[in-house]
Amino acid sequence: MKPPPLRIHRPTTLEDTLDLLSEHSAAGKVLAGGQSLVPVLNMRLAAPSDLIDITAVSGLDELLVTGDDGQTEIIVGARATHRRVERSAEIAAANPLLGEALRFVAHPAVRNRGTTVGSIAHADPNGEMPMILALTGGRVDVRSTRGERSLEADELNVGPLETCLEADELITRAVFPGLPAGARAGFDELARRSGDYGLAGVGMIVDVDDDTVTGLRCGFISVTDVPEILNLDALVSGTGLNDAPEAADAVVDAVRNFIDPGGDIHASADYRRHLTGVLASRLFRRLCRGENPRKRAGGTRRPATDTKRGRA
Repeated sequence: MKPPPLRIHRPTTLEDTLDLLSEHSAAGKVLAGGQSLVPVLNMRLAAPSDLIDITAVSGLDELLVTGDDGQTEIIVGARATHRRVERSAEIAAANPLLGEALRFVAHPAVRNRGTTVGSIAHADPNGEMPMILALTGGRVDVRSTRGERSLEADELNVGPLETCLEADELITRAVFPGLPAGARAGFDELARRSGDYGLAGVGMIVDVDDDTVTGLRCGFISVTDVPEILNLDALVSGTGLNDAPEAADAVVDAVRNFIDPGGDIHASADYRRHLTGVLASRLFRRLCRGENPRKRAGGTRRPATDTKRGRA
């Protein structure tokens, strides 16, 4: 199938973009990477009369790390592709969680076109980046002809594939805090085939002081309707790093009680709950060991068979 007839606008300035969004309101859609939107249009799940292509808009391709140690922020503009974020050494140094999660986003070809801000705006509960924004305590900056505002992740996401954005608003950038000193972060995901949406995924930030765990926050994909963060500070605080295997059992129980997965043709709710617990246990123990996933000989494998999947 192909989309119904529509008009494509290609503004070059942010002001013109906002004017177009104001003019066409709910009948318009923003096109950036198009890796989620185009399949939706082709399947006629959405039928906007006007597409506003922002790929030529100046000032939306920023990708930088600002601030001093302990107060760093990662700025990702609306046109910055997943691949640029994934490959940035500066971002990896400020917060390796972004790059680690992005390696699970579809395939390299999709990451070359898809944008991180587009993925956040798409608000897919199976997507990695909406959850990473919530887990890191990030925000998005939003503009319209009426003004600008900033939204925390829990304000932005109001339901599956649904945000609180007004029809004339554009997310101009996402802001991810740098990883605090002493914190360790990681992400893991299991899918039936490489590039498929994950049956379950877990992101984790572990706070460590010397050889003791002082805090733990977990985020999930594919097992909650919106990015929800589980704070387990009270459960793990005071745990020695060498005692992680024993503490992991309690973490798994807390995680499985917190999530609310649904079942479908790919996996039952019980199976997703089981997988999420397995991932949480592996990830918690790996972070307590201080392992770099890229240097591991074993660990979770990404299956070799490719399949097509689109992302924003």
